[in-house]
Amino acid sequence: MDDINFFDKVYQVARLIPAGRVTSYGAIASYLGTKGSSRMVGYAMQASGKAHPQVPAHRVVNRQGLLTAKFHFGGNLMAQLLESEGVKVVDDQVQNFKTIFWDPAVELAL
Repeated sequence: MDDINFFDKVYQVARLIPAGRVTSYGAIASYLGTKGSSRMVGYAMQASGKAHPQVPAHRVVNRQGLLTAKFHFGGNLMAQLLESEGVKVVDDQVQNFKTIFWDPAVELAL
């Protein structure tokens, strides 16, 4: 994994988030061993539209479950994508956030 760039590492983790679950920028950063780089994870998500295979960037939210990146999706698309997977969103806030939170450090532990 050392020979690929940070954005690609972020995309590899994000592609593993199951439908109906969400994670945070910080959880991905921490899993990658770069705990203070939540903002860089956000930049990666912002640029993910050009990544192949596709990256489910709509499943990455802030640490409180807020859809802080929704304007990058345009309108309510981020919420609509999450809701189509069974995630309830009210006023740009993921409901039952702690219940559906996907922590890569736990979920991908060997």
